[in-house]
Amino acid sequence: MNSNKTTRGGALVLAWFILCGAACAAGPTASAQGSATTADALGGSGARRSLLTNGAADEPQATANGNIAELQQMIRDGKVKELRTTYNGSYGASMLFYPDEMTFYIALFQQKKFWRVVKTQADARAETVYADFAKNSAALADTEIRRTKLEAEKNFADRLIAVQQSRANRLQADLEVARAQQSQVVDRQAEQQEAIRSLRAEQDAAQAQLRALQTKVQDLQRQSDTDLMPLPFPK
Repeated sequence: MNSNKTTRGGALVLAWFILCGAACAAGPTASAQGSATTADALGGSGARRSLLTNGAADEPQATANGNIAELQQMIRDGKVKELRTTYNGSYGASMLFYPDEMTFYIALFQQKKFWRVVKTQADARAETVYADFAKNSAALADTEIRRTKLEAEKNFADRLIAVQQSRANRLQADLEVARAQQSQVVDRQAEQQEAIRSLRAEQDAAQAQLRALQTKVQDLQRQSDTDLMPLPFPK
């Protein structure tokens, strides 16, 4: 993670811890208001807001003398300052500092719920533990991040499939219309060819009849002309 994201993450988680501690001290109504404010500041989803309000500063996660419980109480009391925070998916690591005793609290958390807390007054050890926790959070989040990416890829593929399916449906519909029209055209052409053959046969018959009639007319005309010739008179 880059330094800018780490700094922003640190400011956000510290804001949440302080707000959640104030909400728990003020009672149910103030807790609900504090939860909404914190969720807006972190920009989380509805599921994440629910986990935040039931997270590190809400219910004890260890015995009264454990580091987790101690850090929870100090967060609620507003005694610690957040120095570093790294986020990887729903996992993260945070380094908090109690200036009154020069004490560092390094926490590994998931969904804003503390998992491990190391307490030390050694600056170098605090940095080392924080670096280890940050690496652990990255490793732990690997499958979560890969799943998120794969889900996004699948959703993207589903959208592409829907688009292509819609296009295929339109092309199929156009093809069916074209085939139906083509079938009608073929049938129409067959009807036209049959009509042409029939008309040609009728025309041939009519031409033959016409020729026969013309021949008959010519014969009758010759006969008529012959009948009209003057008869020879004897001398």
